[in-house]
Amino acid sequence: MRFDDLFAQMEDKAKEAFGDTVNTSVRSPLGIILRIFAWFLAIIWSTAEDVYNSGYIPTATGNNLDRLGPQVGISRTLAQWATGEVRITGTPGYVVPAGFRAATASGVVFETLTDVTLIGGSGSVAVEALEAGSGGNWGAGMITVVVNPVPDVFSVTNAAPTSGGREKETDAEFRNRFDQSVAGGGAASVDALRGALLRMPSVRAATIIENTRMTADSAGRPPKSFEAYVLGGDEQEIAQTILTTKSGGIEPHGVISKQVEDLSGQIHTIKFSRAAEVAIKVSVAVYKNDRYPADGDEQVRSAIIRYIGGTDAAGSYYNGLSMGSPVVYTRLISAVYSVEGVEDVVLTVGKVAGLQGSSNVDIQPYEVAQTTAAHIEVVSDV
Repeated sequence: MRFDDLFAQMEDKAKEAFGDTVNTSVRSPLGIILRIFAWFLAIIWSTAEDVYNSGYIPTATGNNLDRLGPQVGISRTLAQWATGEVRITGTPGYVVPAGFRAATASGVVFETLTDVTLIGGSGSVAVEALEAGSGGNWGAGMITVVVNPVPDVFSVTNAAPTSGGREKETDAEFRNRFDQSVAGGGAASVDALRGALLRMPSVRAATIIENTRMTADSAGRPPKSFEAYVLGGDEQEIAQTILTTKSGGIEPHGVISKQVEDLSGQIHTIKFSRAAEVAIKVSVAVYKNDRYPADGDEQVRSAIIRYIGGTDAAGSYYNGLSMGSPVVYTRLISAVYSVEGVEDVVLTVGKVAGLQGSSNVDIQPYEVAQTTAAHIEVVSDV
């Protein structure tokens, strides 16, 4: 019940007790008292409704939503630290201790996880961002600053992008994964296998394509087999999960092959594949007004990259869309309008290898859309 409903009932009761002529106006003593009580009773009613809603996935939020996850064996994914590898150049034979720090030009710091010996004057070592979040995802060649200089270290760089950094899973993301994981309590089914993979904290998305025929399919999958496409996650852990959940005698197919030991000590070859990245190209003509910022074109590019996913001009990496999610044309336009000063937009989008148009870009269940600043053309002199 809301405040107005509660006050109306209390006012009716007051008139029943003291007569219809009793003064319950805003400035009367009785009216003030009734309104004060109605206000606090409305808070109690609101709290009671929140308690009721906390028991259901569509309406629970925050910690209450977290408490529902264990019912299907999942928990909210917390913020993740980006990881990668850097190559350190310096005095031959020098041992760079674990904890050596390197950073991007913008000040995002990474720390080496193990000691590394500079054999021949260089060596590669794994690094992890000091702070969790997507801010640790950077493109190749962006980690170049030595934070704690020593005479025996000359330079540092990363040949490949850092990845895996992400923010804490939002309520909407957690609800979506909850819905996808409801079959996780079973086994030997496509839904159970997909649910088991999605329960892995570092897996962003997963899909299973099976061949139920007695002959190989068009993609080369053997008869009576399945292929798991996984976005994110440790390869050995993925293989172990597939072995634990799949049906006996059914062959897992894929590009990646791992040896996994079962409970009896027997070794099994488990195969799966990674999601295929689809490069997306976007062309934008922006009609602007006086509030359009000086770096508006770069803001437009960044907004589009944050939606689709990929690396921006500064080297920051964004996860963007999940595997199999289409690039929605109207959401791209909405991303452009998030930049101040945009009056109107003319936009085309498509795969780099295909034609551009003004419609959604369909993505296969085993693919993930990605883009870069170089693939986004922005014209704002209109």
